[in-house]
Amino acid sequence: MAQAGNRVYREVSDLPERVPVFPLSGALLLPGGQLPLNIFEPRYLEMIDDAMASDRLIGMIQPSLDGTLKANGDPELCRVGCLGRITSFSESGDGRYIIALQGVARFRVIEEEDSRRHYRLCRIKAFAGDLTEAAGAVPVNRQGLLSIFRRYLEANQLEADWESVKSAPDDLLVSALCMMMAPQGAAERQALLEAEDLQQRTETLIAITEMALAEDGEDEGGPRTLN
Repeated sequence: MAQAGNRVYREVSDLPERVPVFPLSGALLLPGGQLPLNIFEPRYLEMIDDAMASDRLIGMIQPSLDGTLKANGDPELCRVGCLGRITSFSESGDGRYIIALQGVARFRVIEEEDSRRHYRLCRIKAFAGDLTEAAGAVPVNRQGLLSIFRRYLEANQLEADWESVKSAPDDLLVSALCMMMAPQGAAERQALLEAEDLQQRTETLIAITEMALAEDGEDEGGPRTLN
């Protein structure tokens, strides 16, 4: 079961098989995570209008990592993305929408469909495990995760509410830290998204954060900005 805003999704049949997708390089949305977006392109304003008028769901996905283009010049898409429900919406007054997405479940692209709309539509298959996997069913290296998070904060001269961090359930903690700590590289973010389960996602985050800290000179003269 996944809850996003006022809506609860218990099984794959609760999710659409055809969704509008928002290709955005470097974007990372995970089940349970929150992603703020500033929407200004006309085709994506249209997409948000349509989503708000229906089920409030859109698919966040990265363009293909190898830069391949379709015949019409649009980038090919990665095969895995994440469905997000619009849980916050406001208008800026200058033509932009400010929205927040809450991740519901990952999906695999079956095929891209022709569309009369200006945005892209895909037929998808959602990852059933993202809805049915019980919280705590997969053990994670929580101690290692909190340790690397502390190092990340120190390297970036940041602070955290440790009481809230320590009390957060594993799934929400891993999603939140992935979206906060992941390097800007599209490949690293896609690897986190496609991790088989929560345990693998945790270990992947620990590994890539350790590499980022080392490359940034954590041990060579103090903290510097990672991204």
